[in-house]
Amino acid sequence: MVKRLVILAVVIAVLLFAVQGGEYGTTDLFKQRVRRQALLTKIDSLQRLVDSLGRQKHAIESDPAVQERIAREEFGMVRGQKEMLYRFAPGAKGSQ
Repeated sequence: MVKRLVILAVVIAVLLFAVQGGEYGTTDLFKQRVRRQALLTKIDSLQRLVDSLGRQKHAIESDPAVQERIAREEFGMVRGQKEMLYRFAPGAKGSQ
């Protein structure tokens, strides 16, 4: 009877080691699967960002309306003699 219990314990231990033990046990495989899914999600997010930036680059290079908007907003440029640019400087101390 004791011999059977020892054999059963050894068989159970071997099965547990086969499932859980080693370099890539079951829990490691589950962790890797979760990490893989997280990386795929991040790759998808970054790919969308790259696509968006590519569309923005193309618009900047080829769309005159976008070029004009950037020239106005970023560089304070105006259109010829038709427009005037007003810049308000902060007031000096004591003047209100």
